[in-house]
Amino acid sequence: MTSGFSNLCAQIAEDYAAHGREWTKPGFRSVAIHRFGVWRMTVKSRLLRAPLSMLYRWGYRHCRNVYGIELPYTVTLGRRVVVEHQGGIVIHGRSRIGDDCIIRQNCTLGIRRLTDLDDAPTLEAGVSVGAGAVILGAVTLGRGCAVGANAVVLSDVPPGALAIGVPARFD
Repeated sequence: MTSGFSNLCAQIAEDYAAHGREWTKPGFRSVAIHRFGVWRMTVKSRLLRAPLSMLYRWGYRHCRNVYGIELPYTVTLGRRVVVEHQGGIVIHGRSRIGDDCIIRQNCTLGIRRLTDLDDAPTLEAGVSVGAGAVILGAVTLGRGCAVGANAVVLSDVPPGALAIGVPARFD
């Protein structure tokens, strides 16, 4: 458990640096709560994990209700992910987000249909998601691509491309 805890501390320190060394930023707090939620699931004893789960649930609900950032522990989150601004960020629990991604306010990463609950987006490393963007379904956003503000992405975006519009077109 000690090595897992030191790994948690190292990840949070990395996220702290990625968020401009500002611990009061809601994005940093949400990512830190996410990391804690993932770590607490590695605690084998249910008796020890129970209070950690209560603490995680409190932190998750605080981030969701106060900051408007919904980032469940089931999301696969890469290193140095930056949640730029608070408000209206909803990320589906099956989403996968790569290293060095930036997600801005009012973004949704979700599913298209209730019959396809596991069809969530995948963001590869270095993806930048503009404010108000909506990414729906089992789509993959390629390495280093950018999604413009208020774009609606319904299909895969190639690496390095710029996706803009409703529905998104690639440049």
